Amino acid sequence: MEDGSSLKRITGLITDLLGRPLPSAVGEIIDRLYKEIECLEEKEIQCSNAQFIFEVDESAINLWNWGVTKSAEDAITEDDRAKVRHISSKLGLWCEGPEPSEGTLRRNILMAIKTGKGWIDVGKPDLANGFLETALNSLEKLYLLLTQRHTQEADMNVHKIYVEKDLFKVLSYQAEVAVAQKDFNLASMKIQRCKDMLLRQPKEAMYLSVLCYNFGVETYEGKIYEQSSFWLSQSYEIGKMDERYSTGKEMQAKVLRLLATLYWEWDCKIYQDKAISIINMANEEYLHPAGLFLKMKILLHCSMPDDVLSTVVTEMLHHNLSMDIYLNAVRLLLEHRRDCVGFDFLKMTCKKFESSPDLEKALILYIELLLQRGKELLAQQKIEDLITGHYSKKQLSPEMLSHLHAILWDYAAKCFEAKNYAEALQWYNYSLSFFASGHSELNRAKLQRNRASCYILLKQYAKAREAAKEAERCYPDSIFTQFTLFRIEILEKNLSEATYALHEMKRLASQSKSEDLLMEQSCSPMDLLSLAAQIALEGDHHDIAIKALEILAEQSPDIQQVFIALRCLIRLILSREDGDLGERRDDDLDLMISYLNTVQDKLAESPQEGALNPEKRTSEANWFRKIAWNLAVKNQESQQKMRDCFILSYKISLFCPCDKPILVAQKSCLLLAAAVDLDLARKATDHFKQIQLFTQSLEHIQLCREIWRVLQSTGELIHDPTEVLLLLYEFEVRAKLNDPRLDSVLEAVWELPNLDIKTLETIASLSMETPAYYPSICKRALQGALSLLKKQDPVDTPRISKCLHSLVKLNLPSEMMEIEPCVQEEVWRYYQEAVTIITTYEDYPETEILWLMTRAWNTGAVLYSVGRYADTEHWCALAMRLLNYLGSLKSTYENQMAGLYSEILARLDTAKRAQPNEE
Repeated sequence: MEDGSSLKRITGLITDLLGRPLPSAVGEIIDRLYKEIECLEEKEIQCSNAQFIFEVDESAINLWNWGVTKSAEDAITEDDRAKVRHISSKLGLWCEGPEPSEGTLRRNILMAIKTGKGWIDVGKPDLANGFLETALNSLEKLYLLLTQRHTQEADMNVHKIYVEKDLFKVLSYQAEVAVAQKDFNLASMKIQRCKDMLLRQPKEAMYLSVLCYNFGVETYEGKIYEQSSFWLSQSYEIGKMDERYSTGKEMQAKVLRLLATLYWEWDCKIYQDKAISIINMANEEYLHPAGLFLKMKILLHCSMPDDVLSTVVTEMLHHNLSMDIYLNAVRLLLEHRRDCVGFDFLKMTCKKFESSPDLEKALILYIELLLQRGKELLAQQKIEDLITGHYSKKQLSPEMLSHLHAILWDYAAKCFEAKNYAEALQWYNYSLSFFASGHSELNRAKLQRNRASCYILLKQYAKAREAAKEAERCYPDSIFTQFTLFRIEILEKNLSEATYALHEMKRLASQSKSEDLLMEQSCSPMDLLSLAAQIALEGDHHDIAIKALEILAEQSPDIQQVFIALRCLIRLILSREDGDLGERRDDDLDLMISYLNTVQDKLAESPQEGALNPEKRTSEANWFRKIAWNLAVKNQESQQKMRDCFILSYKISLFCPCDKPILVAQKSCLLLAAAVDLDLARKATDHFKQIQLFTQSLEHIQLCREIWRVLQSTGELIHDPTEVLLLLYEFEVRAKLNDPRLDSVLEAVWELPNLDIKTLETIASLSMETPAYYPSICKRALQGALSLLKKQDPVDTPRISKCLHSLVKLNLPSEMMEIEPCVQEEVWRYYQEAVTIITTYEDYPETEILWLMTRAWNTGAVLYSVGRYADTEHWCALAMRLLNYLGSLKSTYENQMAGLYSEILARLDTAKRAQPNEE
């Protein structure tokens, strides 16, 4: 049957729960049981099996007892405890049957009441209602059962009192539920029924009074003043019903104080008389400092005249209260601007406690209040009396002495802020009067520094130094003292002493010792270093300012502060006069490069607490990369440092967003760095250094090419020479390193879409520049250049002449002793092209014609020496032909060459005749 299976599951779960060790899955089983019970209620299960009902009832009792035991052991939560009660009570009520016994009724009433209270205690009053109603119904059944059994009046009264005891609990719990559900009418009705029962249940008066007080507190905190006043009045009224079971005078006074507070806060104008009357009742009931204070607050808030307040304070003096209570009353009066009553009360308090050790509290408060009211002369008189008493009678306690110092320092600080430095010094001097030698050296050091600051602003530097030195003696390891000494030395232009103080500040800042900054402007060691730099700059001591900023940049954990310091350092060095050239300028450049290296390191650090936000980081990187670029451009005379600046600019730019302007800047930096490295390598005398520079240049070229490819993808850099320059730089590096990948670079050159003459000429030059030696590449490049030159319009004759010059020289070195026919043929073609150009254009350089003529004649001479007479005649004839194209130089060479040419022709003729004829 479905009914039995549901109950069996429940009893099975109960058995499982009772047998389980805590805390294994206990909460989970309780939740399952709770859900099963809720489902069981919905099915309205009916079962007539008596044995089964007995087993279920036994399970309910066992579960209840288990819950009681585990609650006592704090082994289950309050919420689980309420659920266990809920389950047990429901099962017990189901097993009750239509005609339960007296014992069953009593048990189920107990279980229902406790279950309802349990749900109230865990803040679920809605779940409590059903159980409390069930308890009421069961109580009616029980009462009916008892009256049917016993007819005598005495017995009937006993049973009635017994039942009413439980009924009282149920009604009070229902009142709690009603208050939680904001049902004031129902709650008040339930409480009234409870009140009606107090004649027969007088011992419950205390409980009911406290319950009403709690309702009053709850509604007061919710600002439901009308309901709160009802509950508090009920609490007080119930508390008075029977003195034997009263909550006591102290509690009754507490209820009245809250009721008076309620009327005061609700509307003091309307309920002023009520509030005053009730607080008077409270104080009559039980005198408590809180009651006296509340009365004074109400009177002050109601703007009662001073004579009324004087009566209250006089009344307070008639009671033996503590000094703190009287002093708090004085403070309250002065907070409400009742100075006359307040100071009179303070004087009376001092008189009352004149022989008490607590008198010092009143005297120090007197001084504090006088200073707050601007009555300095009276305060000074009181302080001087206190100093006299401190050294002649009884010393102030350490606690009061510390409080007095705080008051004096605070007032001195206010004078200092108002630029009344002489007055500030006077109050610091009062504080100094209370210091005994060797006592509280740390605070004495702080005090002496404060005095020194006053002397500095009064321009009494000798006294300021004396106070600062005394502070140093009291506490040597204070960066604040060294900062004070630094200020003094800077103002007196003692630069060596100021530098020493700055070094001490650096040492102390690195130790990271924290100080209690009592009555001293709170700032970190890094802030002091920043101030030191500012002070040095204001005194036009740039070198000291630079040193302070360097320490700040080195030691500050605040990345933003570091960048500010580095910016200032760079600006300071850039602002120096240009007249300081030579070593000073080189040193300054080295310094700025070191600062930029620090910038790069700081930007590279992983983000941490206090790090720059992305926008600020980008801003800083942009500023410093531009500085590095400008330094590179301005210092071209120092190529190595110029290269370093370009690379720093590139590295710092890596921390900027990768947009087009930044990519262009990075490309320019790397391209120029590569060019500088190449130039340095050309000039290097050490082979190892040269190789290192070439390799470094190649690295920069490769990085630059990667960036260049990204830029090319934008398609907006049509006339940019970067591609050509990268190829030329790479060609030179690989040529001079004898790199096998040179051919691939050369192929890239040939594939250039707009290969120009200049590029080919440069390739030709680089291929033969020491230590490179690639004549075949040089020849190919020169031929390509010559081909392009001949296509130009107009023709650039001087440039063609140089190209032909290079081609002839490449094939006919001046030291050549033998000429191969193929080489002779190739060179002859170059000469024929030269003659064509010479005869066609008039601006062929005369010096080039002379060079060609000389080289042709010498070639003929070489051929003559090896017996190649026919070739000799051709080359000499060519030389004579070129002679005719000389201008002013023709007369110089004509006679000599004509004679030599005739002699050569004669010798050639003789040589030809001497040769045997071929058969």
